[in-house]
Amino acid sequence: MSNVARVETQSQPPAVAAESVTILQIIQQVAMSPNADIDKMERLMAMHRQHQAQQAQQAFDAALAAMQEELPVIRERGAIKDKYKNVQSTYALWEDINEELKPILARHGFALTFRIPRADKGIEVEGVLSHRDGHREMTSILLPADATGSKNAVQAVASSVSYGKRYTAGALLNFTTTGEDDDGQGSVPTQAPDEPVITPRQAAQLDELLKKCSQVLVDNFTAKYGCAANVYKSEFDVVLARLTKSANRPQE
Repeated sequence: MSNVARVETQSQPPAVAAESVTILQIIQQVAMSPNADIDKMERLMAMHRQHQAQQAQQAFDAALAAMQEELPVIRERGAIKDKYKNVQSTYALWEDINEELKPILARHGFALTFRIPRADKGIEVEGVLSHRDGHREMTSILLPADATGSKNAVQAVASSVSYGKRYTAGALLNFTTTGEDDDGQGSVPTQAPDEPVITPRQAAQLDELLKKCSQVLVDNFTAKYGCAANVYKSEFDVVLARLTKSANRPQE
């Protein structure tokens, strides 16, 4: 994590504050004139709103940069197991992420909230990162209901929502968890020799994701499987999640 100079975001720089006051003074002067031009008033108000939005985004960016150096590495206590009870991969639990992040977010004037809009094709989770000065950023993910592990319908939805929170929070804040950067190595154990492989459609889905992944991950994937068509059906969900995570990770 790069060292970023801490920036105070609670008060605006004098030059920025003075510019905002000047715009308001001009608006007041125009409004007090008996021959006030309504069109000019509307243009001035639009200019003021635009200026406020720019100030809010600058404060958001400065606070986010300052907060990055405080974000912790979160331990992965959750585990995905195959039918033989072997651990295929680990992940950070949402309750651990939330507990670690909440005080840091509050200290820098942020709030992280989630929405679950109606979606016909799955379960959509929207993550919203809001700053006290008014700017906010949002990202979302559309997921199927997680019916693995003999979950009932309610548990399947709750599991997908939890995953969506972890995913969108990670995308907005760029925090790390222990064990996430193994570049695909050691994430899936050896399977039973007669187990069926994935369908051609699933293989094509993995091939598309591999085009967006790092060369290191692609090399490791090729060394392990040869090609996507050789991935076992029981491995598909884990491999898909791993490749999706890598493909969506910002390239440095």
